[in-house]
Amino acid sequence: MQTFLRNQLERYARRMEELDFLLSREDIMSDMAQYRTLSREHAEVTQVAGRYARYRQLEADLAAARELLDDPEMAELAQEEIASGEADLPELENELQRLLLPKDPDDARNAFVEIRAGTGGDESALFAGDLARMYTRYAANVGWRVEVVSEHAAELGGYKEIVLRIEGPDGSGPGGAGVYGALRFESGGHRVQRVPVTETQGRIHTSACTVAVMPEPDEREAIQLNPADLRIDTFRASGAGGQHINKTDSAVRVVHLPTGIVAECQDGRSQHANKAKALQVLQARIQEKERSERAAKEAAERKGLIGSGDRSDRIRTYNFPQGRLTDHRINLTLYKLLNVMEGDLGDVLQALAHAREAELLEEFEIGAL
Repeated sequence: MQTFLRNQLERYARRMEELDFLLSREDIMSDMAQYRTLSREHAEVTQVAGRYARYRQLEADLAAARELLDDPEMAELAQEEIASGEADLPELENELQRLLLPKDPDDARNAFVEIRAGTGGDESALFAGDLARMYTRYAANVGWRVEVVSEHAAELGGYKEIVLRIEGPDGSGPGGAGVYGALRFESGGHRVQRVPVTETQGRIHTSACTVAVMPEPDEREAIQLNPADLRIDTFRASGAGGQHINKTDSAVRVVHLPTGIVAECQDGRSQHANKAKALQVLQARIQEKERSERAAKEAAERKGLIGSGDRSDRIRTYNFPQGRLTDHRINLTLYKLLNVMEGDLGDVLQALAHAREAELLEEFEIGAL
């Protein structure tokens, strides 16, 4: 194992001892916010420190087994232990390297998923509806909760735009990520090739939608919005909702004047609640704009496989005549499109997580040289 890697792991072992001591103190236990923060860190550190302890034990067992090779009575047993240990040690080292990869703190957050119809007219709106259903089905499969924050329905079905809020426990996504960590690489352009329901001659059309996945802002870390920079309008919600929905101006639209970014919410009956949600979406969009600008700057210097997440990047094609899904960033092709559209997204998300992990591992190894 490289000295750099071992030094990193030794720090985890020392930090676990520190956390054990801190979590046993009465003043820490009485402060629930601090206790939860330290407990979360303790769980993460314990995972790494525990695997490192196993690695050191394996090293010690190997050294002891090699010393027994000169003993005729123990040589055969020692050789078996050496063969087993030498096979396990590299795998454990690779696992430790993955555990040390930098984690984005936003990965544990809930997420807003914004889907917009793009080129293709009515067919694009229908596809936006299909994507919303796909993410909703996947969320249900993994035990996440979905709520519609705002929607603009199209005349023939589907949506011109829909914003979903998806909530779930941390660690419930692929690779132990939260909602945002699991879905973050869905951001970008999604292209569909199929025969639209409006097509009378059976011709295949190509349409597109854009998806933006944004972490839900932490209330303690969210950017502060100046009320003077906001224009807040109320209006009557459209869509399902019974008689109430046409009687009160409960829907809220908020415009951030300096950037022109708009957010709205029409999900609830309370104007106050809708305003709070709209402000959350607005904060997420402003933060996402800043993140995208930073990512674009970094991509100009080093373009990764996954890309910047910019909605102008065409990331995936859904070809219905061939039953094929292709993710262009990682050259992934699956011939189970209908299953994917029913929410079977696990293989796609897992492949993207592994690709990102490989990128980070390569950067980590370069930094360790």
